[in-house]
Amino acid sequence: MRSRRVIQSAVQTGILATAWLCGGCAPADPGSDGGADSGAGGPPSAEAVHFEFTEVVPGVYHARGASDLVVGSNAGVVVNEEDVLLVDSHISPAAANALIEDLRSITDNPVRYAANTHWHFDHAHGNQVYPPEVEIISHEATRAAIAGGRSNSGRSYELFVGSIPGRIERMEATLDTMTDAAARAELEATLERQRTYYAQLREVVPTPPNTTLSERLTLYRGGREIQFHFFGRAHTEGDVIVYLPNDRVIITGDMLTAGLPYMGDGYVNEWVETLDRVKALDFDWIIPGHGEPYQERERIDHLQAYLRDLWDQSVALHGQGVSAEDAAMRIDLTAHADNFGGIASPGANPVAVLRIFELLDGTAN
Repeated sequence: MRSRRVIQSAVQTGILATAWLCGGCAPADPGSDGGADSGAGGPPSAEAVHFEFTEVVPGVYHARGASDLVVGSNAGVVVNEEDVLLVDSHISPAAANALIEDLRSITDNPVRYAANTHWHFDHAHGNQVYPPEVEIISHEATRAAIAGGRSNSGRSYELFVGSIPGRIERMEATLDTMTDAAARAELEATLERQRTYYAQLREVVPTPPNTTLSERLTLYRGGREIQFHFFGRAHTEGDVIVYLPNDRVIITGDMLTAGLPYMGDGYVNEWVETLDRVKALDFDWIIPGHGEPYQERERIDHLQAYLRDLWDQSVALHGQGVSAEDAAMRIDLTAHADNFGGIASPGANPVAVLRIFELLDGTAN
């Protein structure tokens, strides 16, 4: 029961970032069966519908959801001489199909490779739209997790997705009491988007990657070298970094995000060392799993300092016999407020602390 209380506390206090769910979702094609032909060619169209593409360096794009479609995460797009690599397939078949369709605004090259940086549902539940000839690449642990049903079950999935019916119910109840016309219209729009996304969950068939690596895999596509690295456990047990050495870009999934990443399935004690190995690469640009691309390498140092502090304080309180729930309220991370917005007072993400306690107790998955 203590674990459930900690999770409920995280939701009620709004500590967990769930803005990507609040964006709602609209299908790319209401009649789609999720089997889009990602190899389809044809000239680029005039404009994307659901995504905004920012060219970070020539041929390498950051794809950000720019409509009511719930995408969950960023995607990396690598346009090679004859084909395309997509990094992370998004939260649903609808999102994956929309990205494939919107790619026509920047290239007519077919998608021949996709990658899952890790197994979380918002990065991997679009896999099913790709035909068999598309290689979906991940770490072997990511394939095992998706094949074992972890991407659509368990604490993290229930925390972010299982809570949707309750949110819908609360919004419906609130709607009945509202008199302000503008506020009511805004809530109605949010409610409809949430209902649409929840309906789309029935379309998801978790599909494991068909190509895996244990430590490293390299593709050579025309004049571009594309490296896939596993440097150690961090956000999950199978995080893969996509490294483009000639372009000096890394695509990191949720090992790095624009702010503080979710830690509910993480290995906080190992994350810092994994990031040390990432920093040994020669790169100028970071395309994170959430948020905008950036160049400031010191932001990795800031995250490492936060993780060390969170781990050390959690270990100390665990050793004193304090519960995870109480420890989350007592931990003080305000020293990191200048680097991570939203830290205004003592307290830590309850799910992150619960995860650390599980690691210390040897009960973590």
